[in-house]
Amino acid sequence: MRIAMASHSQLFQNLQLENAKTVKSKLLRTLAALTLVVITAGVVCAQQPRRPKTVARPAASDIFASVPKSDGVVVVDVNRLLNETLPRVFAGDSGKLAQINSEIDQFKTQTGIDARTVRRAVVAARYTYPSPNVTKLEPVAIAAGSFNSAAVVLAPRASAKGKAREEKYGATTITILTINDQMKVFGLWNMRVGELAIAPLNASTVAVGTPATVRAAIDAGKTPQRESADLIALATRDPHAVIGFGANVPPSVWAQLNLGSDAIAQDTSSIRQAYGSVGTTATDVTVTVVARTETPAAAKNLGDTVTGLKQLAGLMVLQMTGQKQALAQSALSNLKIDVRANELEIRTQVAAANLASLVK
Repeated sequence: MRIAMASHSQLFQNLQLENAKTVKSKLLRTLAALTLVVITAGVVCAQQPRRPKTVARPAASDIFASVPKSDGVVVVDVNRLLNETLPRVFAGDSGKLAQINSEIDQFKTQTGIDARTVRRAVVAARYTYPSPNVTKLEPVAIAAGSFNSAAVVLAPRASAKGKAREEKYGATTITILTINDQMKVFGLWNMRVGELAIAPLNASTVAVGTPATVRAAIDAGKTPQRESADLIALATRDPHAVIGFGANVPPSVWAQLNLGSDAIAQDTSSIRQAYGSVGTTATDVTVTVVARTETPAAAKNLGDTVTGLKQLAGLMVLQMTGQKQALAQSALSNLKIDVRANELEIRTQVAAANLASLVK
């Protein structure tokens, strides 16, 4: 129950009366919080019962067999991303496509892994808390493709120039590279890397991450069940997605964000899981995000909040120019908001070519 708190309609009426700078600041903070959920990170269905924690492990060739206990799982169809999505997004920017190919080549030189030979990748991450007010993610990437995993781990040893060592972990040899710099993992995701560990999981699958997360992936492949089965199910709900994700959203995520209003903070803090997908057609990119809250009432309140923010976002679009304005207007016009039981679904669709303006 809310005590001494304005209704959603009163909240947005008050926001509209504030000066433009304050409105923009609060809106950006809230949208940033929603973006965090996406990163941490299919089409929504009726709420399903929770799956039991003990689930029989699939065949060893299944890439999900080595996903360790995680708080977030992202599944990427790397083949489609490189051969369909990115060429459509950057169809009018040959320079950007050349840069992407150069970064893929650089990662291949550093690690021996050519992203063009990767069919599918899973990025699994756990939250860590190095200090009371800091939440970080520790990821491991598991890649399966047409490469030979044994040959892959030999390449970085030859090119490391003394900055590589080997570590035996059971029957598996882990190669650990000293990077201490920014690098594009698979040539696609920019990360700050200290030590990068690489290990074969089977003949056509490798794990890439920190030494600790790679060891966790090796251990997961030996256990008779998946501890992250529920998140894997969320991340793979849309079988046609280029990218799918599922994540737990602990209260600590919201505690570190200033959302600008007690009502908005209360609504967003009710989110316990998030999942969704990114898909493509011949011309468009579609995005679906679902927030799963504690109760149906919380989902309704969150839906009211997002609907109000959608109205305010129209004011921000008017301040934009050029391609970014066209992209924002398209995303806003196509934005759909639905509440079903304790889940809020947000989905939109934009022209692939318009997305290039966001990453230049």
